[in-house]
Amino acid sequence: MAEAFEKAAEEVKVLKEKPNQSEMTDLYGLYKQAMKGDNDTERPGFLDFVGKSKWDAWSSKKGLSKEKAMAEYVELVEKLKLKYGI
Repeated sequence: MAEAFEKAAEEVKVLKEKPNQSEMTDLYGLYKQAMKGDNDTERPGFLDFVGKSKWDAWSSKKGLSKEKAMAEYVELVEKLKLKYGI
């Protein structure tokens, strides 16, 4: 699974179009969960909108095993490749 995950992480960088904000948020959350596990950091401050969005995306995947997060990430990238092309 790690090889498929690494391949997907590279492929997502060369999509013909950038995924929409919701898709980017899902990608970020799954990637961080797969790489680091559960988020144990403090939520960013009130004015850090991007940081809060990323923190929320990662925290929404809490409890998901690293292997499951990798599998879901690969699945999402495959859908994005079909949608946006590579």
